Amino acid sequence: MDSIKNYLVKMIPPREDWMCSLETFASEHRIPIMETDSMNFLTQLVRIHRPATILEIGTAIGYSALRMHETNPMATITTLEKNETMYQHAVKNIQAQKKSQHINVILGDALHTIEQLVSQGDQYDFIFIDAAKGQYQRYFTAVQPLIHAQGIIVCDNILFKGYVADESKAENNRIQKIANKIRTFNDWLVKQADYHTSIIPIGDGVSISIKR
Repeated sequence: MDSIKNYLVKMIPPREDWMCSLETFASEHRIPIMETDSMNFLTQLVRIHRPATILEIGTAIGYSALRMHETNPMATITTLEKNETMYQHAVKNIQAQKKSQHINVILGDALHTIEQLVSQGDQYDFIFIDAAKGQYQRYFTAVQPLIHAQGIIVCDNILFKGYVADESKAENNRIQKIANKIRTFNDWLVKQADYHTSIIPIGDGVSISIKR
């Protein structure tokens, strides 16, 4: 599988300097961002679906928000981040790319912010969840009033380095518990009657749920 992954990564076209710079920064500071192949897959979904409005849960340094907007410059993106340090990095990076008028970063607890968005009557064509793995079911449930008919909800890391298939390989109890929570979420997700869901074994695992 590693040889296949390496082959696929090599097939991805060269990225712009600012993308590589953010990837290097994330690697050096151990900040989790999407893996190269899954990022390429996410942008392809955005390219196909052409969402006018995107909601992202988990901004980190703003890498994925910027990549989605670069793919679809007409999109308006709202992205939520609870860590103030990450929030500051994201705002700085988004400003550096002159995308502040298109990408709105909101600092605060995602579930609380989602409640506010629901009360405002906001709607989104595309929702991307890439935050605390143990909270995925709560996030997915909370955002359902926000998704348009036939909208798409994408979740990253839903295979969690393969531990969801065999949690006994996890190095410690904390990793085992996270793997168990994600597996429970996956089992719950594929049974949701209001969505067509597929789980794609790319990067660290990506789920795609399309509202019926």
